[in-house]
Amino acid sequence: MSTTAEPGRERSVPDLSVIVGERRQLVNLAYRLLGSLAEAEDAVQEAYARWYALSRPQQEAIASPGAWLTTVVTRVCLDLLGSARARRERYVGEWLPEPLPDRSEWIGGSAGGGPADPADWVTLDESVDMAFLLVLETMTPAERVAFVLHDVFRYPFPEVAGIVGRTPAACRQLATSARRRVRAVQAPATPTGAQAGLVRHFKQAWEARDIAALVGLLAPDATMTADGGGLAGAALRPVVGGERIAQYLIHLADRAPGLTLLERTVNGRPGLVARHAGVNATVAAFGLADGRVTHIWAVRNPEKLRPWSTSHLAADAP
Repeated sequence: MSTTAEPGRERSVPDLSVIVGERRQLVNLAYRLLGSLAEAEDAVQEAYARWYALSRPQQEAIASPGAWLTTVVTRVCLDLLGSARARRERYVGEWLPEPLPDRSEWIGGSAGGGPADPADWVTLDESVDMAFLLVLETMTPAERVAFVLHDVFRYPFPEVAGIVGRTPAACRQLATSARRRVRAVQAPATPTGAQAGLVRHFKQAWEARDIAALVGLLAPDATMTADGGGLAGAALRPVVGGERIAQYLIHLADRAPGLTLLERTVNGRPGLVARHAGVNATVAAFGLADGRVTHIWAVRNPEKLRPWSTSHLAADAP
């Protein structure tokens, strides 16, 4: 990837709109690399700070500002991923990626509380599915970066090599290893309509406190993982087994009178939001296979629920 001007050729400083126009792509990339919108925004902000710290001649010498910013964001994310293991060890309970709502449900609320910036939106596709993001978490930082850049964003391996500082052959090997991890845990795709119907039946059974119905909807070896981050009540370890999960959910509902369950899109898939005392307290994503719920990922850490504030989401969104 060439990032400097050819000798003897003059370049002007890129138009500000061109530089700012890269923001959405950079946020999309950083979120997939980090699994956190807050950290993704920080990584992108750091890249822009480095760009504006360059002198005018340095900026003029960069042939492709977009490629330069992508390289910086990726390397910032690599540094963060390198220290993630230690941060996870200090995290209270289980760690889950930060869930994202569908843009149709967002009616405002950038980090500063102003109108939503379209550049902040992360494109919701299969590469931000909660199960997929958790597979990415099992990869080494180098595997994750090579795989996301090549398989998700379609960068050719020579460009990936230039970004991560490895040979194209090494990057190809990293992506191949990552691909094996994905295939090893990838469940057969369930049509969106069937997903939504199953989640709706699950919601109705939970609301009715119908433990038998819940057990029937859950796979016998289903797993529920909750992320409270030490800031909200949550099981510190995964709850395993359909019957145990059903009992746990009924217990939670009994302890929170007035709990309201809302059908919402979570990272591009049908999910649920549990609202209590006017606050969206839990966002649940689901893994489904063979007509049953195999995984529930429940995020309760309020720091990860910024985009789900009731002041930001349409109250009656379907």
